[in-house]
Amino acid sequence: MRWDDPKLHQIAGEFFRTFSRMEYALKAAGFMVENRRNAEADWGRFATAIGNALVDENSAAVREAIAYIRKYPPKKQINVNGQIQWDPTPPDASNDTELLLRYVCRVRNNLFHGGKFNGRWFEPERSGELIHASLKILTFCREASPDVNRAYHS
Repeated sequence: MRWDDPKLHQIAGEFFRTFSRMEYALKAAGFMVENRRNAEADWGRFATAIGNALVDENSAAVREAIAYIRKYPPKKQINVNGQIQWDPTPPDASNDTELLLRYVCRVRNNLFHGGKFNGRWFEPERSGELIHASLKILTFCREASPDVNRAYHS
């Protein structure tokens, strides 16, 4: 996949729409970080609620998405002495489902905050695969929770 491939732009747009709706659905279904004035989705509590459904899933598409994210996890963009660097340290998570969802959030952050695109896609093949895997994981997790799925579609 090339940096200017329209499919990459299309899947990134789909990912942003899906992620945004998912964050709304989490909050609407009651998965908000407690004791904060700002309404913020609580991905950790949501991961606990759906338990091992994601990591126990047997569909080939979801298994491939999980395997890709585990093998090529998204890194976090950090500032080291005024220089942008990529940190491979995994995010804090209490279980495998939360770790995978934190990685999906990292994919979103890297896209939204310019870590992967500045008019040209960086590592377009890898970026496309991470976005595609993240969409599969988000969709599965949404469907694993009737309340979140209902809020997502309302």
